[in-house]
Amino acid sequence: MGCKGKHDHSCVCDAVEQILAEQEAVEEIVGCSTSCYSNLLNPASTPGRDTIPFIVFTKEGELFKSFGNVGGFKGDMTCFTTIFFRVERLENCCATLSLLRPIDEHGDTHHVCDPCDPDFFALEKTDFCVEVDLDCFCAIQCLSPELVCRTFDKKHSK
Repeated sequence: MGCKGKHDHSCVCDAVEQILAEQEAVEEIVGCSTSCYSNLLNPASTPGRDTIPFIVFTKEGELFKSFGNVGGFKGDMTCFTTIFFRVERLENCCATLSLLRPIDEHGDTHHVCDPCDPDFFALEKTDFCVEVDLDCFCAIQCLSPELVCRTFDKKHSK
């Protein structure tokens, strides 16, 4: 039994569907502040921004995590653990999520299991993916698109 309650669709599924629609709209344009239903990817704010990162929680209340580059077969990137995702495809509440690699302020892989970890600085897109059934999640939290491709200079300019 999932977390659907009395709805025909999972609220997590609905939110991911909205995230995908916004990402696709920005890609076509080329051009609460982190609510999954707000316009996080306003094309006028930052051109080229096309990712709404998010974290999801399992029915047990734990952060869902996945692993990228298992075995180290891709380039010089090491295997990494992540709790951060980008939706790529969605069909009937089954989604393909790409893994966003957490990095520190020097661009090194940072194994983040706590999004408030002080060494966590930014997220980097990868081509590693995981297929998930969104009905298995009870909560989703959208994060600022500013985390993706954040540069070191931005951290120290504030």
